Amino acid sequence: MKNAVMTSLTAACALFATVLLLVIISYIAVRGVSSLSIEFLVETPKPVGEGGGIGNAILGSAMMTLLAAVIGLPVGIAAGVYLSEFGRNWFGNTVRFIADTLIGIPSIIVGIFVYTVVVLPMGRQSGFAGSVALAIIMLPIVARTSEEMIRLVPNSMREGALALGAPQWRVSWNIVLPAAASGIATGAMLAIARVTGETAPLLFTALNSRFYNYYYDQPMSSLTVQIFNYATGPYEVEHAMAWAATLLLVGLILLINIVVRFMTRKRH
Repeated sequence: MKNAVMTSLTAACALFATVLLLVIISYIAVRGVSSLSIEFLVETPKPVGEGGGIGNAILGSAMMTLLAAVIGLPVGIAAGVYLSEFGRNWFGNTVRFIADTLIGIPSIIVGIFVYTVVVLPMGRQSGFAGSVALAIIMLPIVARTSEEMIRLVPNSMREGALALGAPQWRVSWNIVLPAAASGIATGAMLAIARVTGETAPLLFTALNSRFYNYYYDQPMSSLTVQIFNYATGPYEVEHAMAWAATLLLVGLILLINIVVRFMTRKRH
């Protein structure tokens, strides 16, 4: 009876979480789908009443997220490998504590830090500064999730490879990482999803641009900042565009997660 009651409670909680997510996505879809169009996806912002779109924001978000992933993912995964395989000492405990602290720090503090060390020396906001801020937010999440996923790999796999004469680095590279690839990819997607929705650090670092920008050393628009600008505007047409941009952002995150799940699924 206790087992049945607890199973029912956990199933009800899972159902509640799923329904809540579906309600949020459905509400965003209902509010935003009417404003979606090809012009909205490719044009730049224009004065109220003249149409306009978020093409520059889509490009800016993609460029900054890509550079942030290039900076943050390799470092985060390498840190996770170290913490799981060699980090059972004071240095590993210190790195683990710092990573946990960074995860809990508000993102706006990261934005102020990058503004001080990158934006002020450069003399202007830029896409590069925004990417650095996103990479800093991403790094501890990737490190801790990679550590936990690598720890789930059975020790017998490591011992078997070491018994055959493989050096430690090859065991980590050829045995441990492939076995934990699915979990590491999931952690990476969680980090990317987290930084994709960040607004505050980009206001300090990348600022915004009403035009297409292909250079990382110039101010760059992003979906989140554009949504913020539209949502806080005084006109209903801007609010509708904010809902449409939000729907696009949620759809992109969902699509990325589906693709990664498909690519990292276990093949029998």
